[in-house]
Formats: sequence, C-alpha cells, structure tokens
Amino acid sequence: MPPVVAVVNTNPDLVELLKARIEAAGFVVLVMHVADIRGGLDLGAVLAQHDPKVIVYDVVAPYGRNWRFLSHLRESLLKDRRFVLTTPNATALQRMIGKDEAVYEIIEDGADVDAIVQAVREAAKARPTH
Repeated sequence: MPPVVAVVNTNPDLVELLKARIEAAGFVVLVMHVADIRGGLDLGAVLAQHDPKVIVYDVVAPYGRNWRFLSHLRESLLKDRRFVLTTPNATALQRMIGKDEAVYEIIEDGADVDAIVQAVREAAKARPTH
C-alpha cells in the first residue's frame, strides 16, 4: 500500500491540484479541512484509520491565529508527524515564525506544486523522529 499524505487546505481548486499531483507521485491522498478539524472532526480517529506519513498543511491569514492552532496540533494529536508547510504568503508567515521552518509559497500551479511534491517525497523518506 502506498504511503498516505494528508492535505489540509481551504482552497478547493488548490486541494484538487495538490491531490492530483501528489497521487501521480505514488501516494494516497487524504483531504482534510481546517474548519472540520476546528469544528469537531475526530482527528484521532482519522489518524488511526489512515495514518498519514506526511501532512501538507496550508497556513493562511490570520497567520498568528492559524499558526497557534497548527502548533497546538503539532504538540498534541499530530506529534511526531512529518509536515510540508504551504502558504499564500511565505514572507508574512516567516516574519512571524522565523526561518527555521521550511515554507512553500503557492502562487502559481507549476514550479510551486513541483517543489511541494518533492518536499513530500523527501519527508516520506525521512527517518522517524521517535
């Protein structure tokens, strides 16, 4: 069974594009929406059922609020998961979080998405951190 990649994004067109390109790279894609996670989706059950190896998570404005929510998830339910972070504005996000995190800006659908797919491949091959 190919590895599962979760795509967490609020833009339906971008979700479909990422899903198609990541699947073409040999992964199974699970789509989740931040609103569903905030709204009571049983994330623990979803993780237990699908066990995504990599999570492609889009951080959008308001950056402070959304970064805090992601940080909370990374410290709890998503602990020890590998992430590929995307955003529509890398400069604004990195100004807030620093440059220690790799952030992929999605402006167009060509090279931007190719870089994300490559980052997913690399994250899927990384050794477990625990």
